[in-house]
Amino acid sequence: MKIEAITIREIQMPLVHFFETSFGRTTSRRILLITAHCEGLNGWAECVAGENPYYSDEWVQTAWATICDYLAPALIGRTLNQARECGALVAQVRGHRMAKAAVENALWDVEAQQKKQPLWKLLGGTRSEIACGVSIGIQDSVEQLLGKVEAELAAGYRRIKVKVKPGWDINVLERVRSRWPNILLSCDANSAYRLSEVEHLRKFDQFNLLMIEQPLWNDDIYFHARLQKQLKTKICLDESIRNARDAEAAIELGACRIINIKVGRVGGFTEAKSVHDVCQAHNIPVWCGGMLESGVGRAHNVALSTLENFRLPGDVSASKRYWKEDIIEPEVEVSPQGTTAIKDEPGTGYRVREDLIEKLTVRKQTLRTAAAGQ
Repeated sequence: MKIEAITIREIQMPLVHFFETSFGRTTSRRILLITAHCEGLNGWAECVAGENPYYSDEWVQTAWATICDYLAPALIGRTLNQARECGALVAQVRGHRMAKAAVENALWDVEAQQKKQPLWKLLGGTRSEIACGVSIGIQDSVEQLLGKVEAELAAGYRRIKVKVKPGWDINVLERVRSRWPNILLSCDANSAYRLSEVEHLRKFDQFNLLMIEQPLWNDDIYFHARLQKQLKTKICLDESIRNARDAEAAIELGACRIINIKVGRVGGFTEAKSVHDVCQAHNIPVWCGGMLESGVGRAHNVALSTLENFRLPGDVSASKRYWKEDIIEPEVEVSPQGTTAIKDEPGTGYRVREDLIEKLTVRKQTLRTAAAGQ
């Protein structure tokens, strides 16, 4: 595939309902979309960098600049046999994994279209449907949270994850667990605690949780290993796992018993597959985390979740949970049984609604080769 041009654009989409974690509340998304133009085919991908450098040191502004000034120039005019070759071409740029994932994943979409193959099959997926869980943010009251849990269970979701932080944790989990003693329940701290709070964190053990996700520092593995030795509850690492090397180190140190793979966090499909393979070799189950993606990123999460070791329900929930109107069709849907069916059409299996995207676009830039008239 010859990369003739790359388009980057920012769209803005209001959420149906605010989403709050330990580091803030989000009511609207600024989303970067990438289009790779290759020999008559357009591959789409989404950069999952947030509005602020809170979850990660990357955010919308750094991703835009990195893609325009470094990643796109390194790729435009190149001819690749496979999308996985992208990584070596941008390796000189340190970090910026979310920006790198966006350009690489757009090329995976192109490759799947060129080969007239579903993206999930190109990735090596094995599932005809995936099990879906749901992530519920911090609410204004426990009663409001309980109402949301009830609604999501009625919608069929197979795993409920609630966000926690100091002051919004033990009482919340007690209320949820007392009402639904047998549901698959987990919690996500987004690095809100410290090792000095181990006695408090031990109280989580009473709730029979599937896992507690990233309780300590976002860049830590060692202290999570110390904490895991003192908890019955399985720790799941998210932010700490930037690549397959981190996964291997975390597993060897005993820092976690589950790993969340976010394709944007680790730098794209190629590295996500490597993390998956490391975890599979050590019998560590993985699941696909969400980043409040539009349908473009959501479709990629669906494809990734078909890999064999994605044994736990991921945060691949329905479009309508987040958006009044999504930018793909059909929208991502979840059955009453809590599953999403996998499509067999070439590419992602979802059509990008370019007309709606244009309406939502607040800035746009297309970078081309000199020969194409830049």
